Order: sequence, then structure tokens, then C-alpha cells
Amino acid sequence: MAYATINPYTGDTLATFADATDDEVRAALGAAHTAFLGWRETSFAQRAAILQKAADLLRRDSDGYAKLLTLEMGKLFSEAKAEVELSAKIFEYYVRNAATLLAPEKLPVLDPAEGDATLVHEPLGVLLAIEPWNFPYYQIARILAPQLSAGNTLLLKHASNVPQCAAAFERLMAEAGLPQGAFRNLYATRTQIELILNDDRVHGVALTGSEAAGSVVAAQAGKALKKSTMELGGADAFVVLADADLEKTTRWAVFGRHWNGGQVCVSSKRMIIVDPVYEDFLARYRIGVAGLVAGDPFDPATTLAPLSSRGAADEIKDKIREAVKLGAKAEEVGPPVPNQGAFVQPTILTDVGEDNPARYWEFFGPVSMLFRAKDEDDAVRIANDSPFGLGGSVFTADPAHGAKVAARISTGMVFVNHPTKVEADLPFGGIRRSGYGRELIGLGLKEFVNHKLIDVVDIDAHF
Repeated sequence: MAYATINPYTGDTLATFADATDDEVRAALGAAHTAFLGWRETSFAQRAAILQKAADLLRRDSDGYAKLLTLEMGKLFSEAKAEVELSAKIFEYYVRNAATLLAPEKLPVLDPAEGDATLVHEPLGVLLAIEPWNFPYYQIARILAPQLSAGNTLLLKHASNVPQCAAAFERLMAEAGLPQGAFRNLYATRTQIELILNDDRVHGVALTGSEAAGSVVAAQAGKALKKSTMELGGADAFVVLADADLEKTTRWAVFGRHWNGGQVCVSSKRMIIVDPVYEDFLARYRIGVAGLVAGDPFDPATTLAPLSSRGAADEIKDKIREAVKLGAKAEEVGPPVPNQGAFVQPTILTDVGEDNPARYWEFFGPVSMLFRAKDEDDAVRIANDSPFGLGGSVFTADPAHGAKVAARISTGMVFVNHPTKVEADLPFGGIRRSGYGRELIGLGLKEFVNHKLIDVVDIDAHF
């Protein structure tokens, strides 16, 4: 597996990194386990001090961290800085809340003779995180912060095109005072992932990535009887009801589909508009998309970033052509994107019939699928007609009614009058082919802990 920094805007290879050796992986496993034996005994206050220092360092050196994001995966520099800040906020969430969330819980019992029952939450040990390239720091922070707070230690296998971001986060945690071995970045191969999961000192794996990768790793984890969480693909529905404010709604639609170059699992990929406002929405949306400016992601005037690589751009273009062959209509929108860089022309797909397999694909780039719904019920039906179940949104002038519609949409997250978003203090996760398990808040914190019952019973209670 070639770990390399290739600038998606220029195409220049800036740095390459050798794969980890098996000996390096085994050494990292040993160091992570040794670190765990000490880390699990630290107080919440000690853990919180290190996480807070990491947040402070991210903010102090925000521009430097953000620059690596833009160089390696091409995101707008403004969005890169926002990702750095989001990562800092995730650390701070657990600084403030982990001790309370992990406090022992006194259990109500039906009969006093059952004893004094308490549920305690104990760390498991070494965990493996397999993370994608689209949010290189956020993806690390949302597993690292809660699991360090819980007392676990972590090995990281990051995407091969963001090696410097991965290494930067390892240096960050060392500078913050994390004990050696408690967090280690490995330029691991696919074969070494199985080696890690088969090690008795490893107790679970968290993966964010494609369905294909998730299927392979989940099978490996299952065979090894290890806990896994999977955050996989998404094709979020963006439902527009007849009473929606179309001016504001279309602005959110353009943003919801195209932030991070459209390379977001929770971006608004399927826009479902009820018939009375469909044509008006389409006209406004077309104008909004045409206003995007493709160019150098370091230029503040740029509003449409390149994709993460030439290969990613070529894949999207192939999928557009295939969708058209299968009956969809494709409309390229806006001025031509630059020839330089991994750009894809913003494209609107319509007439994607129920017999067209493209209806169920995830387009990871600036491609929007628009669907005309007969009415609200039909909009909900189309929203639920997907193999994915990650996020979604409903736009309406009546928020209370929007919440009722949201309750009918079968996903892990639904927002009313805002595209699906990510915050440090909101849970994240989906159902069906979008995976299983939850990240962030207390749900993510408790994914990899032993929920142990301690029941103190009166020795004479049953005599």
C-alpha cells in the first residue's frame, strides 16, 4: 500500500512513506498494551489535562494543521481550519463530560434481596482505528478522545493519501503529554490489519470508510470475536416540503451537497422535492450551483474544492456516464472547472427511475440527484428507498410538522431545516448499509468499555 502525499490541486507528489514492517506492528502492539496497563489506572483529571492540552495545541497551531489537510486531500483552507477547531471541541467535550458519563450507575432492583447492584464502566485495552481521508483529523479525534477518556489505548491505520496528517496527530498527542505507546500511527498494510485483529491484546476495531472495506474488516473482527463499529456510506435525503422557504432552502442545499468537495458521507446527495415546488427549487438550485468557484483550495475566493485524487475524480465521472446509460439525465452546471487538479464538473442528475441502479449509488463528489415527489408521503417513501440509513433532513416552514416527518425517515440522524451536520456534542451513526455503532457523546464513549455488574448481596438474604 503506497502511503504518499499527492496534492490534489497540482498533482505533485510531495512525500512518500514506507509501509510498516511486521516487526514494527508487533512492537506497536506491545507498546500499546504496556501503555494501557498504566493508562487505565490514571484518574479522569489526568486524562482530561492531556486532552485539554491537545485541544489547546490544535488551536495554537491551527494554520499549520489546516495546511496539511489542504495539501493532502484538497479541502478548502477555510474548511480545513474549521475541521481543526471541531477536533479541538471534541477533545473538550470529553474533558468536561467523560467523568460524569462513565460514573458508576446504581441500578434499581425489584427486590432488596437482590443486593446492592452497581454498573461500572471499565476500559477494555488496545483498540484499532481504521480511518478515511475526507476528514483526517476529525475522524481520529472522534474515536481517540472518547477512548482515551475511557482508559483504552489506540493504534491508527489511516488512509494512504493522508500520511502526514496521521503523523501530525501522533506528534500532537505526544506533545500533549500522552504516555508513549498509548496512541500510535501505523502505515499498516491490509494484511497487517488482520494480524492486529488476531492479537489477543486487541479488543476491538472502529472503522469509518467504504462498504467494501467495512465488510472485510467486520468479517475479520467477527472471526476473531472482537467488537467492531462501522461508519460506512450514506446517500442522505434532503426533503423539501411545499411550504419550505425556497430561497433559504436552496442555499442550504448547495452547501449541503458541495461542502468538502461533496466528499462527505452525510452530504445531501438525494434531493426530494414535492411536486408543487419542484420546478422552482430546481431553477434556484441550478443558479446556486453555477455560482460555485472551482480553483486553488488555498485561495479564499474558491468555493469548490478538487476531489481527493485524480482516481476519485475519474471514478465519479465513470459513474455519471453509467447512470446516463441506464436512463438518467445529466446536466453539467456552471463554468468549466479547471483542467488542473482533480476536479469534477458539478452535475445534476434527474429522471433517475426506480429501475435505474444509480438511484441507490453513493456519488462521492459534486453530483446531485433530484427526485420529484407527488406529495409528502411519496417524499418519505423515496427517502426510505435506499440501502443506506445514515442521515437526512427535512425543510419546512412548520418545524413541529418537520419533526413528525423526520420521525418517519429511517436513518440514524435527521435534521429539520438544516442539512445533516457534525457537532462535538451530537451523536453520529447510521443503520443498514451505513453501518452500526455510534460515535461521539456518551454513546461513542461506551462502545468499547466493559459494562460490569458488581452486586453486593447480604450473605443471609436467601436463608
